[in-house]
Amino acid sequence: MRITDSIKKEILLFSERYMLEAEDRYNFWEEHIKYVVQEAISLAEKYGADTEIVELAALLHDIALITKTGTRADHHATGAELAETLLVKYGYPQDKTNRVKTSVFNHRSSKNGTSVEDICVADADILAHFDNIPMLFNVILNRVWNKESESIVTLPELRKKMKESFEYDYNDLSERTRREFNERYELICRIVLGL
Repeated sequence: MRITDSIKKEILLFSERYMLEAEDRYNFWEEHIKYVVQEAISLAEKYGADTEIVELAALLHDIALITKTGTRADHHATGAELAETLLVKYGYPQDKTNRVKTSVFNHRSSKNGTSVEDICVADADILAHFDNIPMLFNVILNRVWNKESESIVTLPELRKKMKESFEYDYNDLSERTRREFNERYELICRIVLGL
C-alpha cells in the first residue's frame, strides 16, 4: 500500500471521529481536505513539484484541527509535529518527512513557502475554498450571524463578507497561481456575488 493511501485512511478516520463529535457535524474530508488534495496534486503536476510530498502535506495540513490538538492559531505548527509522528509510524524516510512537515507548517500562506511543494499546498488550501463555496457561506454565516441574537443577515452584509473573504484568499495566492486562477476567480465573483 502506498504511503499516501495509508495516510488518507488515517485522515478519513480522524475526519469521521471529528464529525461525530462536532456540534455542526462538520466533515473535514468532504468539505475541505479532499479539495485541497485535488488542487495540490494538480498544482504539483503543473509546477514540477514532488507530487508525493505535496499529496501527503495536503492530506495532513489540518491534522491538528481534525484531532483537536492545540489551537486554531497554532494548528500549522502543531500539525507539522503530528504529521511527523504519523509518517514515522509508517516508516517514511526522515528527509521526506521533513519536507512534508515544512509544507504543513507553511500551508497558511504561500508567502511563507520555502519550496515549490510549500506553495502548492498553501495555494491548494485557498483554492479549495473556491471549490466548495457552500462551505465558505457556512463559515461566513456562522461568523456574521449570532444565533443567540436571532438577528437576520442582510444580503448586502453577506455579499460584503463573501467579497472580503474572496479577495483575501485571492490575494494570498502565489503570484503564479493568482495569474492562472484569475479568469476562474472573476467568473466565480460574477456568479456568486453578482458582480
